[in-house]
Amino acid sequence: MGRHRLRTALLAAALVAAAAAPALTGPAVAAPVPRTAVTLGAAHEPPYAAELTKNLLAHMQRLRIPGAIVSVTTPRAGTWTTALGTRDLTTGEPIRTDDHMRVGSITKTFTGTIVLQLVQEGRLSLDDPVAKYRKGVPNGRRITVRQLLQMTSGLFNYSEDLGFNERLDQDPTAEWTPEELLDIAFRHPVYFPPGTAFHYSNTNTVLLGLIAEQLTRQPLAKLYERRIFRPLGLRDTSYHPSTTFPRPHPAGYQFISNVDSLTAPVLTGKDAAWADWSAGNPYDVTGANASWASAAGAAVSTVDDLRRWAPALATGTLLDARTQRERLTFVPTSDAPGAPAYGLAIADILGFIGHDGQIPGFTSFMGYDPARRATIVVLANLNQSPDGTAPANELTKEIIAELFPS
Repeated sequence: MGRHRLRTALLAAALVAAAAAPALTGPAVAAPVPRTAVTLGAAHEPPYAAELTKNLLAHMQRLRIPGAIVSVTTPRAGTWTTALGTRDLTTGEPIRTDDHMRVGSITKTFTGTIVLQLVQEGRLSLDDPVAKYRKGVPNGRRITVRQLLQMTSGLFNYSEDLGFNERLDQDPTAEWTPEELLDIAFRHPVYFPPGTAFHYSNTNTVLLGLIAEQLTRQPLAKLYERRIFRPLGLRDTSYHPSTTFPRPHPAGYQFISNVDSLTAPVLTGKDAAWADWSAGNPYDVTGANASWASAAGAAVSTVDDLRRWAPALATGTLLDARTQRERLTFVPTSDAPGAPAYGLAIADILGFIGHDGQIPGFTSFMGYDPARRATIVVLANLNQSPDGTAPANELTKEIIAELFPS
């Protein structure tokens, strides 16, 4: 991708398959060290709050995370929600617990739920071939709806296409249709025969979104609202495949990586901004267009709504028991110790059932542990730290290590 050799691609569950696209908007701004916390929810802070807050702030400083919202619910201590750091690096305004954020691949849990509802209504089957609903899909006669949901279809992930990433770099506000995204994916050979391996691919979920719209003759935004958001009272959750999303919201930030300074000794104009970014200052990418994420990642939510959605998702509130059992049939994502397992548009991450997300400017995690009846939600207004890690996931690991060490 030219002399800058951008590390781009996957809108993904970062603990499942990480990396984010480098949408470029706004000026580079220096990141102050987050120092304050605002706690809301419980009448009294739980015993763990002070120590956990100190450790989370230390992680934020190390990982250059401008702001984060954290919520932990346990049977014994109730719900503790805290806002840490800043929502705007220019003004230093504190981040707020009611801020809206893009939630990236958590969107997949909404799309997957819609598809599973259609399954239990008899409008399609998990074992139907994709070719029954969509022509032109490579291996479409052999790939099933189940394999799309489970990321075992083998379909190429359009987010890994070089030309796609180059266009994102050049014009982060560009509008994409789902059909354009699938066209990119289908020009590539499949990764493997259907059902023989796991590869996280946004193509699967974009395809599922189109199938859901085709069967219901309703747009995805309306399906989400009518079938999920309204029944569960998720008033601040919505679908925004565009450059804008509801307020209040923080600015979303992104670092660039892998700038080749040896091949670019003299930088002027736009290149000077790249140099500033590589020197350690993140860019404001709040206005990047999320249409390229589509049904795989263009939703927006708040910490309170995700705190409700996580247990509803994990326990099958919107599905019957049989369909929920299908959803919670997991496959390994890798052979690495402690690697997540993946079900039907849902993940088991260190015992927490849910999903995470990564999109320019933002990372997210939500999960519910049925054994502990515990919920964790973390939202951060940075999509990737300079060391390549996903901010929300790193903060989540700290919470699990401190509060749920077993």
